[in-house]
Amino acid sequence: MTATTDGPAGPGVSGTKNTARVAPPAAPAAQESVTALAERTAARAVDHLLARQDEAGWWKGDLDTNVTMDAEDLLLREFLGIRDETTYAAAARWIRSQQREDGTWATFHGGPGDLSTTIEAYVALKLAGDATEAPHMTRAAAWVREKGGVARSRVFTRIWLALFGWWRWEDLPEMPPEIIYFPKWFPLNIYDFGCWARQTIVPLTVVCAFRPVHPAPFALDELHRDPAHPRPDAKMAPATTWDGAFQRIDRALHAYRKVASRRLRRAALREASRWIIERQENDGCWGGIQPPAVYSVIALRLLGYDLDHPVLKAGLESLDRFAVWPDADTRMVEACQSPVWDTCLASIALADAGLPRDHPALVRAADWMLGEQVVRPGDWSVRRPGLTPGGWAFEFHNDTYPDTDDTAEVALALRRIQHPDPERVERALARAVRWNLGMQSRDGAWGAFDVDNTSKFPNRLPFCDFGEVIDPPSADVTAHVVEMLAAEGKQHDPRTRKALAWLLSEQEADGCWFGRWGVNYLYGTGSVVPALVAAGLPASHPAIRRAVRWLEKVQNEDGGWGEDLRSYIDSEWVANGTSTASQTGWALMALLAAGEKDSKAVERGVGWLAETQREDGYWDEPYFTGTGFPWDFSINYHLYRMVFPLTALGRYLHGDGLERLARRVA
Repeated sequence: MTATTDGPAGPGVSGTKNTARVAPPAAPAAQESVTALAERTAARAVDHLLARQDEAGWWKGDLDTNVTMDAEDLLLREFLGIRDETTYAAAARWIRSQQREDGTWATFHGGPGDLSTTIEAYVALKLAGDATEAPHMTRAAAWVREKGGVARSRVFTRIWLALFGWWRWEDLPEMPPEIIYFPKWFPLNIYDFGCWARQTIVPLTVVCAFRPVHPAPFALDELHRDPAHPRPDAKMAPATTWDGAFQRIDRALHAYRKVASRRLRRAALREASRWIIERQENDGCWGGIQPPAVYSVIALRLLGYDLDHPVLKAGLESLDRFAVWPDADTRMVEACQSPVWDTCLASIALADAGLPRDHPALVRAADWMLGEQVVRPGDWSVRRPGLTPGGWAFEFHNDTYPDTDDTAEVALALRRIQHPDPERVERALARAVRWNLGMQSRDGAWGAFDVDNTSKFPNRLPFCDFGEVIDPPSADVTAHVVEMLAAEGKQHDPRTRKALAWLLSEQEADGCWFGRWGVNYLYGTGSVVPALVAAGLPASHPAIRRAVRWLEKVQNEDGGWGEDLRSYIDSEWVANGTSTASQTGWALMALLAAGEKDSKAVERGVGWLAETQREDGYWDEPYFTGTGFPWDFSINYHLYRMVFPLTALGRYLHGDGLERLARRVA
């Protein structure tokens, strides 16, 4: 196990691994036992977490991603002609603050410079008034040219540039709006895409149909390796390969554009407009995430909607709610907001830490969560038309796309809370269990948002060169659903046993599990082991013993656990990184579920949490441990550093909260 170190560009940005072990923290005072350390650390964390609860009952930590959110927000405003100097200046301060010393911007703390992110950040700063000759701008431009210039950036970056004439639309992959008519059994229909991609692609087909160009306020020749020839000839892969086949399909779509029926094109645009508007949420956003909202606003504007139209006005207002102000002069844009996820995880952490089940904070949280249950059909019902709704979404407002992961964790939280209206809770849980069972895929596992969303075709489209665009089942989501089903007395249900078999089949040879929605193998393993035990596997089961041995093997010398996001693309980084509070929490949760409370590994992990906690009960964690798209899009959930360590400490002191409840009832 190794850890990143400070390089010349800042913490861990050198792109190399340090083979020197991290020095262990000072040993705790001899008179203070590990139990006493855990009690003191947990008590501080409980106080801190309780103080952060909103009066309405929810928790929400900041959701930190990368500066493309901020850059694209400014590009949107420029395109729509709604420039606001205060917003531009505040956003520029944030973007500048995230630049590395080599002039680049990364997609996660300590990560390497990213070409597309650097290009978008550079353009945004230029829009905000930064001079091309400024040192931080010349460093960025030189690095972009060194990496191949704009021509090597991802498709979405070049779409933004095309909106201002900095790139030719005809040199972008084609996505015709007529795909809205593809039936659900047809390859590459919109429901073959994951919900986040679907919400983005439909409005982008409108944008690509119009190919608008807003007059560019300046040139970008400095971002091209050869400004006179900025678009090198694309090489065609052999026709016998998938890449070659899809390149030729894209060429055919470009030809189709020239001969497409105008009547059919107009009808497709109207249908796309209807589809977009139907999916606008009550708060004006789309799916509770920023990128689809941005593209939907542009699409509707191109379709003739005035900026004062209620639909467009609400959409623009919703985007302002993604803004976080670290201080009075600095503005950061969140890609999404996570109140449901944060609230259920905080509730589990507090309950497992020993907070009374009827504590007012937990009851308020339960009230709020019960009010957020989604009871109307959404896009998931295209594949499950007869299924009764009953899930929870991730965000404040997102009735179209509830997900099985939030639903499982909310159910686990509600089961821990003694609510004054138990019948209401039981009705909600019954709907949640029924809905999650109905969302099981054919292989016995669960994806996050859709059933059997496993087509390999969308990922091969030239248009889709960034991030995961399908939603196949994953070990972490499946584990959370299995844990929920076990808590609801369905551990022996054939559907649960099928899921259990799938989880066992997904274990890696060294004993860990891949983490789709968290970084990475530590998250997968920290999710799966507690689920296996909850479903009835004994701690002596070979799969659990392999997981324990792996966790002990990859523990950092300082007693914590850490894993860098590069583990998604480079096996050298698996369970390799600076220790973090959230990842240490995941490892401890797995070890405790496996019966390892008295092990040296657990003792050292608890000691690390105690030694690194701040006086106010918080943990500092600049590292990104959440995953949007493996490797391509990373997240720092600011509440992860609180809820997972506290859950682990609570289980060290008291055992799993649901197990305690079951023993009490028995």
